[in-house]
Amino acid sequence: MTPTPLLPDLDQLALPLLVAQLLVVRASGYLFDHQIRYPQWEPKQAQLRYWLQELGLGGVILLGGSAGELALRSQQLQTWAKIPLLLSADIEEGVGQRFAGATWFPPPMALGAIARHEPDKAADYATKMGAYTAQEALAIGLNWVLAPVVDVNNNPDNPVINVRAFAETAAEVARLTTAFIEGMQAFPVLSTAKHFPGHGDTATDSHLDLPVLPHSLARLAEVELVPFQAAIAAGVDGIMSAHLQIPSLDPDAPATLSQLILTEELRHRLGFQGLIVTDALIMRAIADRYGPNEAPLLALEAGADILLMPVDPEGAIRAICDAVHAGRVARERIQASVERLWQAKQKVCGPLLHNTHGHDWETQPLPTIELEHLSSSGAIASASGILKAAMTVQEYLAPVADGQNVIVVDDLLGCDFLDRVSPALALPADFGFNKLLIIDAHTPDFSFSAPIKQPTLLQLFIRGNPFRGSAGLTQTAKAWFDFLLETNQLRGLVIYGSPYVLEQFLPHLPTATPYAFTYGQMPLAQAIVLKALFQP
Repeated sequence: MTPTPLLPDLDQLALPLLVAQLLVVRASGYLFDHQIRYPQWEPKQAQLRYWLQELGLGGVILLGGSAGELALRSQQLQTWAKIPLLLSADIEEGVGQRFAGATWFPPPMALGAIARHEPDKAADYATKMGAYTAQEALAIGLNWVLAPVVDVNNNPDNPVINVRAFAETAAEVARLTTAFIEGMQAFPVLSTAKHFPGHGDTATDSHLDLPVLPHSLARLAEVELVPFQAAIAAGVDGIMSAHLQIPSLDPDAPATLSQLILTEELRHRLGFQGLIVTDALIMRAIADRYGPNEAPLLALEAGADILLMPVDPEGAIRAICDAVHAGRVARERIQASVERLWQAKQKVCGPLLHNTHGHDWETQPLPTIELEHLSSSGAIASASGILKAAMTVQEYLAPVADGQNVIVVDDLLGCDFLDRVSPALALPADFGFNKLLIIDAHTPDFSFSAPIKQPTLLQLFIRGNPFRGSAGLTQTAKAWFDFLLETNQLRGLVIYGSPYVLEQFLPHLPTATPYAFTYGQMPLAQAIVLKALFQP
């Protein structure tokens, strides 16, 4: 007879290990130290191995590298850990958003655009997107997807949520949230709804500062909380807190550190029994206001189970252990979170058994690498279908004899969707726009005096991105748009990313000028929208 999976005997484990299990740290998805791109957040191999092997941290959030590299990295990390790890990534737009080679879906708001006219089709696409995201995550060793975003983005000036949200109304977000989670549930991967209790109506990026949401309890119940209730009903595994100040719920503490919000509202009133995870504790909304060791402790006291990306993991463990010894936090409080964590790990890592022969997790097989599940024909067809159904193309752009292709992008150095073979560069050249000019934040100011006039296609890559501080129109993009209009050189306009940016341009665009918009910025989106613009 197969033994019934049981949780390990928590009373027999040392307190520092219990606490360490609740910490999830960030690491590079690349295999070697010299490839680390964000050294302020991503530890070197020796440090990370020590944290996992000796301290017993509970998980890792990964960024960087190809899907193939990440598969090897996942296996490496699991071999370092004595207890199976939760391995996670912010893959709200599919695994290919972070790890090249896998399927990159358009931002979730593309589904909301489809839902306005074809709600059933949008829900079907959301289910497929959730399923393919979970399947591809599992194929490369990820077992925890930090998605979906269930915020209601009803503020066009929101710099951090923006197109990451499904839609602008609570009902649409709730339906698409449910469909996405249902798609994920076909695979043993954890889902995570974020950012509780709702980050959609803010104009401040919590990566940079602490936003304040001034709404009443009635308004929160009608809008912000509705998609989270839908996610809970759909069986979401985790809910991530928002670094927000919400005076109507708690006049003193931000949501991540609020017992009134995480425990009283989420755990008790809404009845959520899964994992409560903080947003990254290195974000300035928290890091700039609370000490590196006090913030994790406050989050734990508030009701969080998972402490994501603490500034100082070892210091956080010591601070929490000291708080237990001082009577500030009960050991039973730690154990309750570890029980929830290990129940989640049983779902995605296999049974964690406790018996007379020791702990079976020590002999758990490594996750199987299944690269054949990446970028399948079905996944690509779903991503293409969403892009086509959500894009806008107005008029066709005729070929020219000697034209200019001007591309404005936020930061070319950090751009993973443009290279020399990208459709945004290659396709316009086939139609005569063969002189290429790429401009980003690092380009010296361009002199618009005494211009050489030539027909120009202007392509703008603008959307909300964390840490950028703004989702709106960049001054550089506006300057180029105005210049090309004034000199009668603008022959076509393509905007990739935010529909709110399109809304800012359209009133100033001559009615006869062809334009196109797509939610996606990846090469697939470029190819689809440009072919539609150029080929009647």
